[in-house]
Amino acid sequence: MLAASVLWGTTGTAATLAPGVGPLAIGAAAMGLGGLLQALIAAPQISRHAARLHDQRGTVLLGATSVAVYPLAFYSSMHLAGVAVGTVVSIGAAPLASAVIERVMDGHRLTRRWMLAAALGLLGTILLCVAEASHATGSTGHGSVATTLLGIGLGLVAAATYALYSWAAHRLITRQVPARAAMGAVFGLGGLLLLPVLLTTGAPLLASWSNAAVGAYMALVPMFAGYVLFGWGLTHVPASTATTLSLLEPAVAALLAVLVVGERLPAAGWMGIALVIACLAVLTAPTATLRGSRRQLRNTLTHGSKARVTSHAD
Repeated sequence: MLAASVLWGTTGTAATLAPGVGPLAIGAAAMGLGGLLQALIAAPQISRHAARLHDQRGTVLLGATSVAVYPLAFYSSMHLAGVAVGTVVSIGAAPLASAVIERVMDGHRLTRRWMLAAALGLLGTILLCVAEASHATGSTGHGSVATTLLGIGLGLVAAATYALYSWAAHRLITRQVPARAAMGAVFGLGGLLLLPVLLTTGAPLLASWSNAAVGAYMALVPMFAGYVLFGWGLTHVPASTATTLSLLEPAVAALLAVLVVGERLPAAGWMGIALVIACLAVLTAPTATLRGSRRQLRNTLTHGSKARVTSHAD
């Protein structure tokens, strides 16, 4: 999951290397071609488990529709609000959306730990958005603020659809559909839905070798390889944990945006990213670590008591 998040974190910076290609074309090429490639590789497994996939066709269709909407909203969000903000909003809000989906669809309880992490992640996302909107106001005026807010709104759409297709893929896996078949079916059908968008907007991808290279990289590395890793991860963890682990992606994206793209993020924005990372730390800290700390405390107290008893006996 973390390796996939690192790969995904490079997508925003890679997209800026093809400035003549619009966000819809970038998104359609990345997720569309990457999804079709996943389906091609998984074709034997999809064929073998076609009956189970047909029984779960509602889940497959929900996941595929979300796969088609996600990249269009995500890349448009980065285009309008900037790489750092678009990524943080899109990915930072996904664990919240994912937990709500699991609560409504599967009846999962929302724990105190999750609520603390959710509060940290939401506060961090809001702080980042406010900082970026203030920066836009000071530099380029009201038009920029409206553009940033529209980008943030699209980022929330991306977060919801990311959570939905993660939940759909995990649901298929838990219902005895192998990960490769589940991911291939959901992403392959999503790729088919994106083909009309790619055919309509994708001409600039063929205008130069550099644009074509960016499109190929996006489809093969973050989307194909990244989602293969993501599918493997979904066999071991629920969708809410998967989307939370992907909070590493905004940190990678923000760092690359500053180092490579030259974006400037206000101090409050960095504080917001730090809170999102804190949210990740709270949700992923293993329970065993907390138990170990309590055990160590008990041992210390026990040894201390024994030492006092021995001292009195002497």
